[in-house]
Amino acid sequence: MIENAVCAQFLMAVLLLAQTQQAQDSITVTATRTETRTSDTPASVVILSSKNIEQSAAATVDDTLRQVAGFTLFRRTGSRVANPTTQGVSLRGIGASGASRALVLDDGIPLNDPFGGWVYWGRVPRAALARAEVLRGGASDLYGSAAMSGVIQFIRRDEPSVHGEASIGSDATAMTSLFAASENLRVAADLFTTDGYVLVAPSQRGVVDTRADSQHAAVDATLAFGSAFVRAAYYRDERHNGTPLQINETTIRQLAGGGDAIFAGGMFTLRAYGSDQDYHQTFSAIDADRNSERLTAEQFIPSRGFGGSLQWSRPIGNRHAIVTGAELHDVRGTVDDRTNDQRITSAFVEDIFVATTATSITTGLRIDNSELSPRISVLHHASDSLAFTASAYRAFRLPTLNELHRDFRVGNVLTQANPDLGPERLTAIEAGARVRNVRINFFSMKLVDAVANVTLSVTPTLITRQRQNIGESRSRGAELESDWRVRNVRISAGYLFVDAVLSGGKRVPQVARNSFTTQFAWNDVLAVQARWSSQQFDDDLNQFPLRGYFAADAFASHRVAKHLDATIAIENIFDRRIEASATPVTTLGQPRAWRVGLRFVP
Repeated sequence: MIENAVCAQFLMAVLLLAQTQQAQDSITVTATRTETRTSDTPASVVILSSKNIEQSAAATVDDTLRQVAGFTLFRRTGSRVANPTTQGVSLRGIGASGASRALVLDDGIPLNDPFGGWVYWGRVPRAALARAEVLRGGASDLYGSAAMSGVIQFIRRDEPSVHGEASIGSDATAMTSLFAASENLRVAADLFTTDGYVLVAPSQRGVVDTRADSQHAAVDATLAFGSAFVRAAYYRDERHNGTPLQINETTIRQLAGGGDAIFAGGMFTLRAYGSDQDYHQTFSAIDADRNSERLTAEQFIPSRGFGGSLQWSRPIGNRHAIVTGAELHDVRGTVDDRTNDQRITSAFVEDIFVATTATSITTGLRIDNSELSPRISVLHHASDSLAFTASAYRAFRLPTLNELHRDFRVGNVLTQANPDLGPERLTAIEAGARVRNVRINFFSMKLVDAVANVTLSVTPTLITRQRQNIGESRSRGAELESDWRVRNVRISAGYLFVDAVLSGGKRVPQVARNSFTTQFAWNDVLAVQARWSSQQFDDDLNQFPLRGYFAADAFASHRVAKHLDATIAIENIFDRRIEASATPVTTLGQPRAWRVGLRFVP
């Protein structure tokens, strides 16, 4: 039994950001909404350091996150060329439609599109990233509706410094990312353009199939005074979606701010944001021979979102630490001249109880409107090198305004909105073990009233689907991860097995049963990432399989001058075929691509 004074000191270290944490242990702020060593939380957390991000060959942040086993977007195509509305995140095989089942945060500010839930990954400049944290498993008890399958949080640099990189490559790809900070001002920018590639498989292409090009520009400036900050951000995204008549354009303006302060013996945290967005998209019908198309719909969707959170955390007595707070999120969007509004008010409380030297118990409860999300977790250290974890929780997700009110078309598949959709509700248990640098976690999750794109009719020229609450889906499986560091070499690997099925026995669309990732890095000179995924299906009827694939990327750098590195990156080195969707025309993921560039290293 540890002494009360030692217990209190531990809780202070967790909640008041003390500097007594072990340097060799990663720190997460996402798992408990406070700074905590990963070894002191029962959650399944993966942390990508700035070095992991910098040594990735990927040109976009979402492709960098594919290093995490179980991280998937709705389709296998990344944000470089994909329709933005398909960029919803799913973890552990939860999710049968394009809406995100995971919350994405930028220093505590939501990045999920307030109208549709998808994510514009280019909004966070790569050069500004200090690390990324991925929390897998339901987190509605702390983060609410958007966090049904987990949370991804980007933590930005805050030290006075300059970081930058620029590169050019195949398919007329060019990118520039910059971060510059003084004591009180931080400026970040990200510029990207590519001609892309033809999405449709060669054997099915016609005259209308053109390159899916894209361009984005992200600029933000942050004024910081101590622990308080205010940030103004602008984002512009333009792209063609693979034919002359299909385009996307998005403009986002955001103002965000917050601060941290010691208050009433604990840590008080405030975050607030407001955003204004204009979204434009066109849809077309394509003839069966893919030699002609006609415009079928054009959408102009303005939306506004605002929200904020208040949080207070402190030790209570000698064995408890409390985290409590409240949140408000409001969004208004206009579709077909009809304006719709969605508001969520929330309150939550979490108690971290140190029961013994070796055992801690975390309980949490959150209410969002009328939805309750409870959780209990246990962490037991059997020895210095062996620990066991167990959790049981409920989570939920409200349908977005996009799912309720906006129809869309991909290829010859029309998906209809459904204003009668209800919330998805998840019940889950998980248990795991950590043996030195090896981690394994088993989970079983049941999703009731899952929102899926249900096929209503099939004709040679049009497949019609509608978003509907289906009976149940179930996801069971295991995560296995490990990393090794030997002198200047780091090797890590992750494997996810997930048996995800819909009621009736069909497999959950866009979820592979097996996926594997591995990374090898040698100093700052060479890094190789590889991933393998087994077969998955594109539709709820399991009529359109997407075959498994293997892809490998490589990154290398060489110091050419003080603070300046020359870099080369190659994605999909072996040019493997990656099937992304079947609508029923097969579209493909990123073929082999290369970039060369320069990077400023402070």
